[in-house]
Amino acid sequence: MPLTWTVKGDGRSVAADQIVAPYERLSWPRTVGIGAQHVVAMFGATFLVPVLTGFPPSTTLFFSGIGTLLFLIITGNRLPSYLGSSFAFIAPITALTAAHGRAGVLVGIIAVGLLLLIIGLIVQLTGTGWLEVLMPPVVAGAIVALIGLNLAGAAKSNFVKQPVIAVITLLAVILCAVVFRGLLGRLSIFVGVVIGYVAAVIAGDVDFRTVADAAWIGLPNFTAPTNPFTHPQLFGILPAFLPIVLALVAENVGHVRGVAQMTDPSVNRLTGRALIADGLSTMIAGAGGGSGTTTYGENIGVMAATRVYSTAAYWVAAIVAILLGLSPKIGAAINTIPAGVLGGVTTALYGLIGIIGVKIWIDNKVDFARPANQLTAAVALIIGITDLTFHQGQVTIGGIALGSIAAVVIYHLMKIVARWRGTDPGAIEHTDFRADLEPADEP
Repeated sequence: MPLTWTVKGDGRSVAADQIVAPYERLSWPRTVGIGAQHVVAMFGATFLVPVLTGFPPSTTLFFSGIGTLLFLIITGNRLPSYLGSSFAFIAPITALTAAHGRAGVLVGIIAVGLLLLIIGLIVQLTGTGWLEVLMPPVVAGAIVALIGLNLAGAAKSNFVKQPVIAVITLLAVILCAVVFRGLLGRLSIFVGVVIGYVAAVIAGDVDFRTVADAAWIGLPNFTAPTNPFTHPQLFGILPAFLPIVLALVAENVGHVRGVAQMTDPSVNRLTGRALIADGLSTMIAGAGGGSGTTTYGENIGVMAATRVYSTAAYWVAAIVAILLGLSPKIGAAINTIPAGVLGGVTTALYGLIGIIGVKIWIDNKVDFARPANQLTAAVALIIGITDLTFHQGQVTIGGIALGSIAAVVIYHLMKIVARWRGTDPGAIEHTDFRADLEPADEP
């Protein structure tokens, strides 16, 4: 894998009808500047996940940088992407940490990464056709939507603790999305957090004592996972985690196709490698106390705005993230974000994740006149929103897992029976995996 890039043109600008391809770059000062934009784009969502789950932000930032470097290496330095924290992990982590501790839930994160890696190996050998049959648009959309809507209760619990700060934060997110153009508009979540945080500081709701005591430079707070073979009860948490892989597959395949559409169709051949890389990155993060990773839509927005798809900029972003992770003071500052700010921003964020699921249905023209589509979405959403939970011995299957399983099973069962009875002549739909759990792409 050559770590070399051809300088595009004069290295200073990009013509309106051209792009900077993954194997090209602008001058190094401009490349570093674009890499910094990618750091800003990923930062808001990446730090929110550890804040919401109680994980150390510095550790998560550190492993997101490591994962991005790993992704670039495994994809042969040809697929520009940043691997940030996945919101799909929030619900099972928050639900199970109290009972099993942070070290216990890391087992679930590693298991998801392993399953994603295995799927990536299969895709590398067979292609993505079987995934499209397993997860048609109605199924993919329902899974993405229920992940966001399942978290509505968590948003409410933070919102009501500091309602004034929460309203200020939410209003800032809403206005930023329509007032600003370009990058700032895409960073409405991040800008909303900053404005809400400033309001909380003015109101005296932020305690800076931990920030003052933290060192500028130091190793992140690493946590080793509990050994599930000596604590077999941890195998009972896996049903709550493993369905997350369906959302991660959708995100990764959608990311690859998005880059291929904007650069070179041959990039689609890297789909298997992308899944392998994200799976391995998630496993490494889980082994050290970080959250699971996924490809980031925010960074697609930066590339679309700048027309620069150079992987060199992602090397810069990954190195900067690692350096940020090596600063305990930055992690301590992130941990001072008060509940009201989190409540305001997650009211928007979790809702947007739900709407992205709806967008998958719209983009793929899902026909809700068909009973199979109606009941697949209806049952899965109700299970997810109400967090319907199944308990059997030490095994607990929460709303996201149960809803995801229901979406797949109901759809295919109804299609099989309908074809046998001749009551649904429509062909099985195929998805283009337009799913992304980091919803800051659209202003």
